[in-house]
Amino acid sequence: MQHYSDELKAKILTEFKQKQSVTTLSKQYIISRTTIYRWLKETEIAEKYSSINNKEINRLLRRIERLKEIIQIINEANCLPSAPLKERLYALEKIYGTHSVHVLCEALNVDRGTFYNHIFRNKKTNTMYAQQREVLRVAIQKVYDENRQIFGAGKITAILKEQGYVTSEDTVRRLMADMGLTSIRQRAKALYEKERKAYCKNRVNQNFTAIAPNQIWVSDVTCYSFQERNYYICVILDLFSRMVIGYKISYKNSTQLVKSTFKIAYAFRNPHKGLIFHTDRGASYKSYTFMSYLKSYGIVQSFSRAHIPYDNSVVESFFSSMKREELYRRKYKSEKELRDAIDEYIEFYNLKRPHSSNNYKTPASKESEYLSK
Repeated sequence: MQHYSDELKAKILTEFKQKQSVTTLSKQYIISRTTIYRWLKETEIAEKYSSINNKEINRLLRRIERLKEIIQIINEANCLPSAPLKERLYALEKIYGTHSVHVLCEALNVDRGTFYNHIFRNKKTNTMYAQQREVLRVAIQKVYDENRQIFGAGKITAILKEQGYVTSEDTVRRLMADMGLTSIRQRAKALYEKERKAYCKNRVNQNFTAIAPNQIWVSDVTCYSFQERNYYICVILDLFSRMVIGYKISYKNSTQLVKSTFKIAYAFRNPHKGLIFHTDRGASYKSYTFMSYLKSYGIVQSFSRAHIPYDNSVVESFFSSMKREELYRRKYKSEKELRDAIDEYIEFYNLKRPHSSNNYKTPASKESEYLSK
């Protein structure tokens, strides 16, 4: 292949611009027309891109990154822009919160208003969106507790992604705020001062004995997952006999759940003022609404120390027994069957199951013995 100097190329291109034809130049310099046309094309391309400034380059780079993100969304959603609208909406709903809504909608060619209507309409009912958020809440709480309540949204998001969850830091931060979770590092001093306040006292101090019924009640909430849904079970036990005196099952762990459970126990036992109600430091038990409600009945609250699960081990032990002896052993076919099983187990626990702290009497027998005296 023959090589030509840059000076010759420049001379021929200059004469071409001065209206010399390619045929004339080919004959004059004994160079093939194909070669001259190739030089002209290369020059045209070079001149075109030499005019692009830094602003245009940055715009093109941003567009490339956006296209990469769109490809990633299509892969994560496992759905094509040509799919029916309903399929595209539900596909985007699965990964809502992992990317901006603008890019999500652009990726699957969905109008943003249509998508927002779909999301906020579905939030009001038991949808995949609500279920996924509830699953994410449980995962956040687990990571938060397992790491001594030190981690904030950034670290928790990184751990969740390592575990295979599809989420974003903004989503985790919003859910943590909704759950009342903040990094203990940011509020260590405030927690220390709060610890000193009287209403946070631990009045039980792992002394899990009572000489009569209705002196000390203990309570907690546990979560059990069934058919891709979480069920929160709140129980109240009388420390004297370990009898379950109130329980309730809910789809949400909330102040309403613990308050309604307490109402059941209170109506059943009708205790005197001065009853000690001992729990962990869950947000529901420490909410203003619940604390004010107990105060109106003359109930004295007691709280476990932070990060010391043994301070509420009686209820922890009950939940462990119920899960190992009932919930983990059976496969339920429906929510009704699950609820019936919990009812039956608690009845069995109170009436037929001996308890070591009662000298192997059942809770019901221990209370009957006390009343007979």
